[in-house]
Amino acid sequence: MLLHCDFVIAGTGTQFRIPFVPLGLCPEGASSLLLARYVGIRKANEWLYRGTPFTAEEAQQAGLINRVVVAGQAESAAQELAREMAGQSRLALTSTKALLQRAAAQDVAATLDAERERFAQCLVSPEAKTAFSRFLAK
Repeated sequence: MLLHCDFVIAGTGTQFRIPFVPLGLCPEGASSLLLARYVGIRKANEWLYRGTPFTAEEAQQAGLINRVVVAGQAESAAQELAREMAGQSRLALTSTKALLQRAAAQDVAATLDAERERFAQCLVSPEAKTAFSRFLAK
């Protein structure tokens, strides 16, 4: 879901993982489109294909998240940012967001449809069932 957020703040020590492929699944939530747009196709390939963990610092360097703060301070940093945004013109903010998302809206909708179809196929595959069994056995 963080690919759909306007701002992403993480604490030091935070690790991210995009485990679709290791679970026998394909991306969903338009992540196949949005991740590549945010971090580039090479990094998206790496994170999606391998599903290995990466740090908040790596995520920030790649452009996936906005800021890394001291561990335990992410919520207060987010609240501070929310207060700042609340002091801005609501019309200007919503208009700016709409304009920023306008170009990608059709691509996101089409990608959601394509991912939903492929995800449903992957979900019932023998590979996914095996991966789920291994995961649940842990």
